[in-house]
Amino acid sequence: MLMPLLAIIAGFALLVWSADRFVEGAAASAKHFGMSPLLIGMLIVGFGTSLPEMVVSAIAAHQGNPGLALGNAYGSNITNVALILGLTALIAPIAVHSGVVRKELPLLAGIGLFSGWQLWDGELSRTDAIVLVMGFFALVGWSIFTAIRNRNDALGTEIDDELIEHPMPLKRAMFWTGVGLVLLVISSRILVWGAVSIAHELGVSDLIIGLTIVALGTSLPELAASIIAARKGEHDIALGNVLGSNMFNLLAVVGIAGVIHPLEVSLEILTRDWPVMMGLTLALFVMAYGFRGEGRINRLEGGFLLCSYLAYTGWLAYSVMV
Repeated sequence: MLMPLLAIIAGFALLVWSADRFVEGAAASAKHFGMSPLLIGMLIVGFGTSLPEMVVSAIAAHQGNPGLALGNAYGSNITNVALILGLTALIAPIAVHSGVVRKELPLLAGIGLFSGWQLWDGELSRTDAIVLVMGFFALVGWSIFTAIRNRNDALGTEIDDELIEHPMPLKRAMFWTGVGLVLLVISSRILVWGAVSIAHELGVSDLIIGLTIVALGTSLPELAASIIAARKGEHDIALGNVLGSNMFNLLAVVGIAGVIHPLEVSLEILTRDWPVMMGLTLALFVMAYGFRGEGRINRLEGGFLLCSYLAYTGWLAYSVMV
């Protein structure tokens, strides 16, 4: 038990550090090559913060642990909305200025509904997974189109300010991009081994481990990025970071895992985890969209999200004990 526990701790620490290095290096490299700040925010940051989930789920699927692969993706989405945005809004209420972020809210809800429809027959076939990956590429195309048409969006302005405040030479940026990516793979393999070993030792399903320990660990980059952004008044980065990551989780993370190995979908995902994820996604849409003006997640709503996370985690703990 000791070695798997140490593997999880070391894997988490290296995962968070390498993801941060990758995002910083990739964002700085993209700016050197002339990519617009808005596109950096929509693609590089969202993709980079989802890389831990992507690599962990791909490795889990390859090793025949479908529960861990799906639990990581859906659990990360629940953690991102309920825990990360809940904590962030309690620290500093999140005001939504970006029109692009507002467009992403209904898009995320639609992707979530489609993902549930795909799982309804109890499996994610390779064909289903290919459709998700194609959806991911369509999302990338939409992001490029949106960035071209909305150059002065508030999200792009916040990203540009961040890149100016923390400049990085091109060689160093490319170095950290490569190193971060390599260490992400290594740390993910360590983490998956530790998580699966502990699940077997305790007699807990891979799904529960994926929904809790692994989901929390792979969401740590989003947690750090959102809290820091909110405290600096960069509200659109805080929210946009979570929205982008959640869309990438549903499309790329689940899609890539399913392409590697078709996934069996347990009844618990359909009756417990997907409904919770969709309920939180729809609640976020109502809070942040701003139907009568500027969207805003206040401290009361942040407390509701955080309490929802605690209740869901308690539900999972109870399901293990009975």
